[in-house]
Amino acid sequence: MDAGLLLAAEESGGGSFLVTPGLGLMLWTLIAFGITYYVLNKLAFPRIAEALDKRRKAIDESIESATRTKKEADELLEEYRARLKEAREQADDIVVRARKAADSLAGQAKADAKSYREELMESTRRDIESETRRALDQIRKEVADLTVIATEKVTRKSLDDDDHRRLIEDALSEVDFSALTGETRSRE
Repeated sequence: MDAGLLLAAEESGGGSFLVTPGLGLMLWTLIAFGITYYVLNKLAFPRIAEALDKRRKAIDESIESATRTKKEADELLEEYRARLKEAREQADDIVVRARKAADSLAGQAKADAKSYREELMESTRRDIESETRRALDQIRKEVADLTVIATEKVTRKSLDDDDHRRLIEDALSEVDFSALTGETRSRE
């Protein structure tokens, strides 16, 4: 039914006013569009463009800031890595120097101990030689005294100083003291 009414209205020549353009309607539509465009162009478009420019600038600044921040972060990371590498190298160097110092101290301690031992041995040798000389001197005195006593008993007379000295020297020349000192040195 409705289709029949529409078909009848079209045949009568009326048609739809939206489909069939009317000159007046078209003119008022263009004037309304022009006024709207003019108002939008004067009031809204500049504000919209300004807002879009601000937004674009804010985005550009954010991108630039992010780029700067990333660059700074990369630089800091490289600096951190370089310092870490340097710190590791210094730590390795310190360990190497500490080992060398420890080895040097150990070597020095060994050398000092060896030197002290040699000094102690030399001191002991000097003491032994000194004691050996003192003992030999004492033995010479005792041999001389025994020789004098034996001589007095044999001769049954008392000797004067010259006779004593001559007898002592003769007795001492007969005793081999070098054999005594050789025995003490071979025992060391």
